[in-house]
Amino acid sequence: MVIMSDVAKLANVSMQTVSRVINDKDQVSVKTRAAVLAAIEQLGYRPNTIARALASRRSKSIGLISTGIAARSLSKRMLAFNEAARASGYQVSIVSIDDADYQGLLDAFDVLLAQNVEGIVVIAADRDLLDALHEIKVDVPLVISEGSSVPGLHHVSVDQFEGARIATRHLLDLGHRDIRHIAGPARSLDASERLRGWRTAMSEEGLAAPDALIGDWRPSSGYEAGLVLSQTRDFTAVFCANDQMVIGLLHAFSEAGIRVPDDVSIVGFDDIPEAAHLIPALTTVRQDFDELGQRIMDTLIAEIEGTELTIPASTLPELIIRKSTRALRFN
Repeated sequence: MVIMSDVAKLANVSMQTVSRVINDKDQVSVKTRAAVLAAIEQLGYRPNTIARALASRRSKSIGLISTGIAARSLSKRMLAFNEAARASGYQVSIVSIDDADYQGLLDAFDVLLAQNVEGIVVIAADRDLLDALHEIKVDVPLVISEGSSVPGLHHVSVDQFEGARIATRHLLDLGHRDIRHIAGPARSLDASERLRGWRTAMSEEGLAAPDALIGDWRPSSGYEAGLVLSQTRDFTAVFCANDQMVIGLLHAFSEAGIRVPDDVSIVGFDDIPEAAHLIPALTTVRQDFDELGQRIMDTLIAEIEGTELTIPASTLPELIIRKSTRALRFN
């Protein structure tokens, strides 16, 4: 099936320019219009009739692109943004892509642009998707939600780096110096920023950060990391990149006879609903997804309407102190 991006590629224009020609907009030069029409005829492209019907007025529709990575924080971002969009009178069309590569992202943009969306939000969970974004140009407002700033693109995020730094800082303030880290997947932007935050906090204290153990966000990987750590016991604290992996970590430590927080203090990240009910109740970093969703929507509306937005691009997470951490006691 011929899609809009095929036409754009053949005519050497953006997909939005193809959309303007299809919908008979007047912002296209005669030469460009001719090139697009020639490409349409050559390829036998049949434009979406619903999108054409919407072209004469504002669609009040926006697009949301996310990867298929199963992470709780990703689904929370999507839900919060949907709620904020509905409250602002917009409908959201969602495209989830399993392969976060150039072609997968290009196809996702094509689907949304064919629906005459006024703007697009991309929740960039992994590095591949972010890299692909730099190679694709679209003429509708675009906002990226991910864990770090994106040069040249509008972004809104929770400051994952600062969240990890304050988590590690909490352990340092309690007297811990041998702090291990269980990180998320290497391709994850959030995991990379949390890893960087831990290393920075250690460096600020003049401490060398040991090699991190790498997990996959699931409890099973936290359990595996816990088995490895249980063999060494050359640490007094662990900062874990998410709460789900902490569940497995606690399991492994329990089997090894390591008491939390008497022997080892633990800090997680996300503040999942179960965190307050673990034994011991988990000290963790809370992200305000409702605020994040509203900021994403406010930023996108400002881009759509061409107004100035003064709110910060990132929100700060909050450390929630419970029972899994304590001051280091020397024997």
